[in-house]
Amino acid sequence: MSKYLDDLELPLGKRSRFYRFFEMFPAIISYGAFILLIVLSLVSPLLAAIYLMLVIITLLIRAVGIVYHTLAGHRRLVKSQRVHWAHRLAELETPKEAYETHSHSRPEGYGMLQHIENLRLIAADESGSFPKPSDVYNMVIVAAYNEAYEVLEPTIRSLTRVTYDQKRLIVALAYEERGGEAIEQTAQRLAEEFKDVFMTFQIIKHPRDLPDEVVGKGGNITYAGKQMQQWVDQQGIEYKNVLITTLDSDNRPHSAYFDYATYEYIVNEDRKHLAYQPIALFLNNIWDVPAPMRVVATGNTFWNIISSMRPHLMRNFASHSQPMDALVEMNFWSTRTIVEDGHQFWRSYFYFNGNYSVHPLYIPIYQDAVLDNTYLKTFKAQFIQLRRWMYGASDIPFVAEKVFTNKRTVPFWPAFVWFIRGLDGYVTAASVSIIVAVGGWVPLLINNQAYRDVVAHQLPDTIALFQRIALIGIIVMVYLSFKLLPPRPERYKRSRTFWMLAQWVLMPLTAIGFLSFAALNAQARLFFGRYLTKFDVTNKATVASREALKHAAKKNEPIRVSEVDIERP
Repeated sequence: MSKYLDDLELPLGKRSRFYRFFEMFPAIISYGAFILLIVLSLVSPLLAAIYLMLVIITLLIRAVGIVYHTLAGHRRLVKSQRVHWAHRLAELETPKEAYETHSHSRPEGYGMLQHIENLRLIAADESGSFPKPSDVYNMVIVAAYNEAYEVLEPTIRSLTRVTYDQKRLIVALAYEERGGEAIEQTAQRLAEEFKDVFMTFQIIKHPRDLPDEVVGKGGNITYAGKQMQQWVDQQGIEYKNVLITTLDSDNRPHSAYFDYATYEYIVNEDRKHLAYQPIALFLNNIWDVPAPMRVVATGNTFWNIISSMRPHLMRNFASHSQPMDALVEMNFWSTRTIVEDGHQFWRSYFYFNGNYSVHPLYIPIYQDAVLDNTYLKTFKAQFIQLRRWMYGASDIPFVAEKVFTNKRTVPFWPAFVWFIRGLDGYVTAASVSIIVAVGGWVPLLINNQAYRDVVAHQLPDTIALFQRIALIGIIVMVYLSFKLLPPRPERYKRSRTFWMLAQWVLMPLTAIGFLSFAALNAQARLFFGRYLTKFDVTNKATVASREALKHAAKKNEPIRVSEVDIERP
C-alpha cells in the first residue's frame, strides 16, 4: 500500500499523543456534560437551570427541523417510488429524441422538469462526458458471515425482481471462511440456484486472519472487490462504467433502485466524486420483533429519511453505491475499522481533497430490525448493533489529524465544520436524552438551596412542559410509521396493530436504554483504549428459523445450521 493510501487508514498499533487525545475527546465532552450539570448544581442552582434550559431550547429548535424534514422526506420518498425510473433511464440512451418528444408536451410527474433539463444538457454535450445506460454495469457485493440460507436467499432473490436489466447486473456473494462449513454450503447452493440469472454470480470466500485487518465487513468486501476487479479486467469493462453497491445479508433493494442509481450516476458529471445513498428502512420484519426493537428500528428509519433531506450533512451509511474507478484508486474500503461505511466517507473526502459528497437517492433499501432467537438475545443484539454504529466516534481523531496537523489536504474551514458536525452527532446521541430526562431533578437532589431558588425549584415542571411540546414530534412519527408499515402478516391478529401504536410509550426508555448507553459505552472504550477490533455480527433470525428452533427443541433434535444460527463466535 502506498504511503498516501496508508494515511487514509486508521492506526492499528500505538497511537500518538495527539491521536489518543482526540480518541478520548468525545467521552470528555459527553461525560463532561453530566459532570458540568452536577458542578453547576452544587455551585449555583440558577446556573444549572440556565444550562439545562439552553440544552432543552437547542433540542426543541432541532426538533422543529426534524418534524419538517421527516414530513418532507416522507413525501419525497413516496413520490420518488412512483417514478418510472426504468423509462427515464432508457430515455438517456437517445437524449435528443427524448428531449424533442418532451418539449412538445406538458411535463407531468415528480421531477419531470429536472429530467427534461437533464435530457437537454446531455443532448447538447459533444464531449462525450455522459455515458449511455448501455455502457454502465451495476455490481452488487452481498456481505455475509455465517447467515442461514433463509436469510440470504430472499436477499439474492430480491435482485431478480428489479426492473434493471439483470444481464447487466454483476453479483458477488462475499462470505467469510471463519463462518464455517454451513456458510460454505449455503454459498454453493445459492451459486447453483442463481448461476444463470445475472451477468455473473460469483461466490468469494474471504480468508481468515489476513494481515492488516480487523475482523469485520470492510476486509470481506474489500477482498471481494479486488477479486471482482480481476473479473472486470478479464471482461474488458472500464472501471468508470461500473457502479458498485454493497449490501448486508438482509438488505433488499427497491425494484427500481438500480435504474434510479444508474440514472443519477449518468446525469451527474462529477460522478466519480459522489456516493449514492438510498434510504435504509428497517421494515422487513417489523411486525415480528419485540416492541422496544420496533421503536428503535422505526427511529432509525426516520433518521435516515431526515438525513436524506440534508445532503450537505450526509455521510455514507450501511448500503450505498460508489463508482468502481474511485474505489480502485482508494484500495476499496477500510480493513481496519468495524464501521467501514461511515469511515468510507472520510477516506473519500480526504482522498479527493474535499471534492466528495453523498448524493441522496429517495428510494428504499429494506433491512431487518434486530431479531434473535430469544428476547434477551434480541435486547443484547440491539445494544451491540447501536454500539457498533456509535463506535463511529473512532473517526473523530482520524478527522482531527487531517484537519489540525500538517497532514491536511483540504480547505480548513469546511473540514473544521465537518469535524464539529461529526463530534456533535456522537455527543448528542450520548448525553442529551439523559440530561433532558433526569437533569431537572439534579439541582434539587444535590443542593438544598435549589428549593429556595424559584427558577431551579420549578425546573422539573418547566422541563415537563417542554417534553409535552415535544410530543408533537412523536405524534408525527407515529402517523408516518403507520403509513410506512408493510401489510400485517396473516399470522398476527388485528390486536397486533394496537400494540404497534402503544409501543411508542417506550420511546424515552429506548432512547436512553439503548442509544445513549451504547454511545457512552463506545466512547468509554475509546477513552480507555479498549478498542473494538471485531465486527459483532447482528443475528439475522427469521420467523422460520425461530420456529425451526422451537420445533427441534420440543423433539430433542439437533438444529440444522442452515435453519438457524445458534451460536456466533
